[in-house]
Amino acid sequence: MFILQTKFSFYQRLPEKQKSYFEHRVAVFIAKYRFIGKEGLVVNEEMKVLIAATSTMLTFGMRQYLYRFFDKIIIFPTRYYSTSKGEYHKGEFNPAVKAIVFSWEDFVEGYLYENDNLNLGLHEFTHALHFQGLRSNDISAVIFADMCAKIIEEVKHEPNRNRLLASGYFRNYAFTNEFEFLAVILEYFFETPETFKQYFPELYSNVKRMINFKEHY
Repeated sequence: MFILQTKFSFYQRLPEKQKSYFEHRVAVFIAKYRFIGKEGLVVNEEMKVLIAATSTMLTFGMRQYLYRFFDKIIIFPTRYYSTSKGEYHKGEFNPAVKAIVFSWEDFVEGYLYENDNLNLGLHEFTHALHFQGLRSNDISAVIFADMCAKIIEEVKHEPNRNRLLASGYFRNYAFTNEFEFLAVILEYFFETPETFKQYFPELYSNVKRMINFKEHY
């Protein structure tokens, strides 16, 4: 796929055999979910591919890589007013309406600087994955949920939490609650893996197990 070859660095680094697996999963994702543009936004193929590729990157190590708790992806041109939250948002996972929502401007910004640890797509897909992990019994979801619980339990241990806070590595938003912590650390895992591994090797290893990630596919 030309879009993946030119605009998605994770795909570019994959061996040829894994590239074909990645392409297949992207195509299945695009076929499964409805993409809906809002406020006059016309959803094109590039948008679909980049959104699908972001999800595929996150779930590439998982046998079950599709989501049961949303059936549509809603895309606004910029930040939008969320009626469910009562405020302006860049994105959200809303299981009540079976949707994942993005501001396209902010989604794209997540890839302009690939080492700033800000990636809206990864963040919201992690929320969806976490939600599914707590409500599903397929093997990928069970492993994800079990490792989530292990990570959260270790983070609640005061010395560990203090070390995380003192490092200044993770942005403050990570400590809002356990759901945001998991979403934020997945952004860091993909954007600055070497730094993550250097600062917190055990946490990094647990995240790898959580998503069954292989560093050398």
